[in-house]
Order: sequence, then C-alpha cells, then structure tokens
Amino acid sequence: MNSAAKTLMVLALAGMTLSACGNGGNTTNEVSTQTLGQELADLEQAYAGGLLTEKEYNEQRKKLLKK
Repeated sequence: MNSAAKTLMVLALAGMTLSACGNGGNTTNEVSTQTLGQELADLEQAYAGGLLTEKEYNEQRKKLLKK
C-alpha cells in the first residue's frame, strides 16, 4: 500500500471515529422539577378543560406512570 493510500485510510478512520463521538457537542438533558402527582394533576386538569381527548389523556397518563 502506498503512502497516499495509507494517509487516506488513516484520515477516513479518524473521521469515522470522531463522527461517532456524541452529537456534535450538542446534548440535551431533561430535568423535571414536578412530582408525578403534580404531573398527573396537570394532565387531569388539561383533560377536564377539554384540551385533550380521552385517548390522548390515557396515552399520556400511561407514559407518566411508566417513568
């Protein structure tokens, strides 16, 4: 293998390795300061106020209870 091919291979491997390191430096952490009880109460209030359908309410409730 000649020197140009070796250099190309090294650069390709380095590029693949670096591209796999995270999300380009952008990370997101989700922190909730509400208790489960408060989230459920808010969800119930939104449903009672007509902001959610029964299906949406039940789906969101299940998601909260799985946390």
